[in-house]
Amino acid sequence: MSQRHLFGGESTQAPALPGREPEELRRVEDEARRAIEESHRLEEERRVKEKAVREAEEACRRAEEDRQQMERMRDEAEHAREAAEAAAAEARAQQETAERLLREGARPVVVPTVEQFRDAKQRLEYQEGYTHIAVTGVAGSGKSSLINALRGLNNGERSAAPTGIVETTSTIAHYPDPDPKKRVVWYDVPGAGTLTVPDWVYFTDQGLYVLDCILVLFDSRFTATDVAILRNCERFRIPAFVVRSKARQHVRNLVVDMGDNDSDSETEDGQQATAAVLERATERYVEESRTSVARNLKLAELPEQRVYLVDKEVVRLLAKGRPSGSSLDERDLLRDLAKATPPRGSDVTDSMKDSPLADVR
Repeated sequence: MSQRHLFGGESTQAPALPGREPEELRRVEDEARRAIEESHRLEEERRVKEKAVREAEEACRRAEEDRQQMERMRDEAEHAREAAEAAAAEARAQQETAERLLREGARPVVVPTVEQFRDAKQRLEYQEGYTHIAVTGVAGSGKSSLINALRGLNNGERSAAPTGIVETTSTIAHYPDPDPKKRVVWYDVPGAGTLTVPDWVYFTDQGLYVLDCILVLFDSRFTATDVAILRNCERFRIPAFVVRSKARQHVRNLVVDMGDNDSDSETEDGQQATAAVLERATERYVEESRTSVARNLKLAELPEQRVYLVDKEVVRLLAKGRPSGSSLDERDLLRDLAKATPPRGSDVTDSMKDSPLADVR
């Protein structure tokens, strides 16, 4: 805007003060720089906050995973504790049952492994194509004498099984039949009463489960071991025969016990008793023996089976094919043995197929 000069002339625009324009520019530039710096600061703060948020979220996620893992571990530990408690309770129950059964006279079931089966065959020298027959019984029941008789031998003969008043067998001994046509191996098993083995593990401890037939021999009374052997024979489907030995001796003792004055002196002197007394004594011996065995089998919850009453001398003569005179069950025993004991299979698997070991093959 123009204005009059004091002296009447036209005025001109006032000139800018020196230094004002650069100063303004510097101010504007400073403000712009501060604005940019503030923007950078705010951007950095945003990034820092976002990073902090991400780290916090990651920490929360990890914490949640850790919490879930701890819960899973706690659940697994709880399940393991419950399973352990259940297993312990089951074990206690089984132990209590076993203890109760032991108190009541029952015995645990012992089943050999396939490896034990093979080892027993090797230890007992089991030969394929042969029939393997064991004679078991308590010490003094006459096992060795009966084995000799079944082989047609007298006690004391060469290759006969050793005999004696006390138990002469501490380990299983085997004796091939002298007649090679028979292809039979006889086993003399130590009496259970002479071993530190409970009657309920006697059968498996001796490896009797690999044999083809077992004769359970007793003299005067049936024992828990006899019952255990018969029960295992039933489990393993092995033919078993209950045999009472020393028949002639028992009959003679009954003749004396019957008190027949006419025959006492003859019996005591070793002479034959009168036919009538001897017949009555024999009938009584047969009846008492069969009744006793039947009662014992029933008490043991075993199937009823015949008891063979034999005298070793009669058995020996029959095994040799010679006439034996009077006899009780000796002929029937030899005949039934021949029927019941065909040779077993050609390998371990065949021998096991009809036994409880078939389940663990």
